[in-house]
Amino acid sequence: MERPASVTVIAALFFLVATYLVTIGVADFVSPGTLSMTRAAGITYGRELTGPQTALSVGAGWALVGWGLYRLRNWARWCAIVIMVIGIAGSVPAVSAAARDLTWRFWLYGVQIMVRVVIAWYLAASPELIEAFARK
Repeated sequence: MERPASVTVIAALFFLVATYLVTIGVADFVSPGTLSMTRAAGITYGRELTGPQTALSVGAGWALVGWGLYRLRNWARWCAIVIMVIGIAGSVPAVSAAARDLTWRFWLYGVQIMVRVVIAWYLAASPELIEAFARK
């Protein structure tokens, strides 16, 4: 069965996040202290405590899930759903904090939550997508 285009787009998003994280990790290894520790805090959850190793390992995880989605592996579909749910839960406090002022951060976090909900719902509930992953 041919891979649905939407899965290719979702896998590409996972690869983009992985590239971002690995780039931050490598830059922090090469030149410690030049990047803000909060630069990838929303994705790595703890990079400011553990350093570039966190960015590299989390980036490798995102790349692995992206590769699995691209190859239509069912484990990757479930991992992507869990990652999206964790991202939603992690964004709720940021939206709550930004809701006081209704600045661009509020809308940015809101859009991120909506995108994650759509991806998680699509990966979990789309019959043709479930069938595509089941056939592989």
